[in-house]
Amino acid sequence: MAYLSTKTLIGLIRVARPVHWIKNLGIFAAIIFSGTLFVESYFIKTVLGFLIFNLAASATYTFNDLLDVKQDRLHPIKKNRPIANGSVPPPLALAYAASLALSALVFAYFLSYLFFILIGIYLALQVAYSLYLKNIPVIDILIIASGFIIRVYSGAFLIDAHLSVWFLLCVVSVALFLASGKRRAEIGVVKEKGSTRKVLSKYSPELLNSYVTMFGNAAWMSWALFTFFESPEASRPLWLFLAELSRTTTINKLLMTTVPVTIFGIMRYQSLIFQNRSETPEKLLLTDRALISSVTVWLVMVISILYSGLVIGFAL
Repeated sequence: MAYLSTKTLIGLIRVARPVHWIKNLGIFAAIIFSGTLFVESYFIKTVLGFLIFNLAASATYTFNDLLDVKQDRLHPIKKNRPIANGSVPPPLALAYAASLALSALVFAYFLSYLFFILIGIYLALQVAYSLYLKNIPVIDILIIASGFIIRVYSGAFLIDAHLSVWFLLCVVSVALFLASGKRRAEIGVVKEKGSTRKVLSKYSPELLNSYVTMFGNAAWMSWALFTFFESPEASRPLWLFLAELSRTTTINKLLMTTVPVTIFGIMRYQSLIFQNRSETPEKLLLTDRALISSVTVWLVMVISILYSGLVIGFAL
């Protein structure tokens, strides 16, 4: 790599889209909800899985940009991407994508065979998406959503964790909500910035609005069902003391206290969708204060409930 110019090296970093790696944090869902977050061997394995998934994801981003280079050069914003602006030559981009994908597969194989299979499925789906499936309406949304689902279940396979059917329903609903929201935001900015996505011409704003509404409702409702059926028992001294005072203060469904925060987060994200700002969900999770706050509060509550129960004291 020593012969590469600084411009090319920076271009290789940019084409890997490290900001998008935030989506790969979904791999930590299994270790959190299985109650094994502080098991050192599981945590190390999950961190390694996260790093490997970053390699796989960056390989798909590079490959997609390579295929779209001609269209990107005609786009007012995408023309600045490293391959489109010439800072990363196409042959180098192809070799880069292949090396990232191969590295991800090799590392995944030595970490976990089932994880290796999921990485392979993810790469195959993303290649098919880049080559053709992204131009088929509805299928394109399903493929985008499948990426989020694979991330979550990669984490589960790494530590051999069981995830309930209610959690699966929640993951699927949230994934479809994010995917349909991405398309809704993209169609909203077509007139403003132009677009190189052929599939957008096959969607109407009204149809995508209905998708966003449907999956947004399914997301918070499935989370509510999960919290109802999977909440830990109120066994901490504080809750037992409150239960002795009055049945009114007895809490047996601790996770249900996170439902209002979940609803707020979905409402906030949905408002951003209709402002045409959810084209890149990962950037919203890093820049929108209300969304960052709701996700942080939600995560703190979930971890506190599952591992200490202390946060409920503030909810009473």
